[in-house]
Amino acid sequence: MALIHVDFYSQMLSGQTDFYAVIPNDVPPMMTDQNPCYERPAKVVVLLHGFSGNAADWVTGSRIREYSQQYNLAILTPNGRNSFYLDREPTGEQYASYVGKELLSYAKKMFGLDISPKNCIIGGFSMGGFGAIHTGLMFHSYGKIIGLSNALIVKGIDKIMDNPMANLAYYRDIFGDLSTAEKSDHNPEVLVRKRLENGDEFPGIFLACGSEDFLFEANNDFDRFLTKNGIEHEYHVAPGEHNWTFWNSQLEPALQWAIR
Repeated sequence: MALIHVDFYSQMLSGQTDFYAVIPNDVPPMMTDQNPCYERPAKVVVLLHGFSGNAADWVTGSRIREYSQQYNLAILTPNGRNSFYLDREPTGEQYASYVGKELLSYAKKMFGLDISPKNCIIGGFSMGGFGAIHTGLMFHSYGKIIGLSNALIVKGIDKIMDNPMANLAYYRDIFGDLSTAEKSDHNPEVLVRKRLENGDEFPGIFLACGSEDFLFEANNDFDRFLTKNGIEHEYHVAPGEHNWTFWNSQLEPALQWAIR
């Protein structure tokens, strides 16, 4: 298993950025023999960090290096800063397009990965969970979506208040006019409705949230929305808060679901 830190120039972000890549290209035969995961190409898994995080969060906070080797996964962890992984026209930073298209193309060129949608998975926690859902629904690049403790805050964001994490100026910078954000493509529910109207296929969706998480009701609401609209998905609820203890408890089951 190779751990690689990549700095490169992103056209979509109009500047330098970085990501970590965990690539199972050096796993000894004694660990790959009899392992059915090595009878197929490595699955590509893009994992997005949360607010105030960086590209190293998944590497340091989870067992992705172990899972990469065990399940033959090429895992990419980009730096999304505090962008909510949205395209931001005023700054020229197009994080949705970066994660939805450019990162995969660059990884194919660099590592020779199979980036067909059926082979690609996107996931994340908190802000990254929102980013995974939004990107997975906006683009047709990923066959599976994993969202943990998702920061689904666009609905009702016009009523949001300054808080210790961010102020109103930040939310306006990210989501634009807060009075219309809920009706825009920033809202995953809008993207679901567009896919339904277009008759598009949906990626598989795996959601999980802790019952003590401050985002629990927002995740319940999205689960109800998907169910009401007949969108096949899994929603897992377990005791837990907004932390690595919960995310780590859900990551391996989510990956097992995604590669089956």
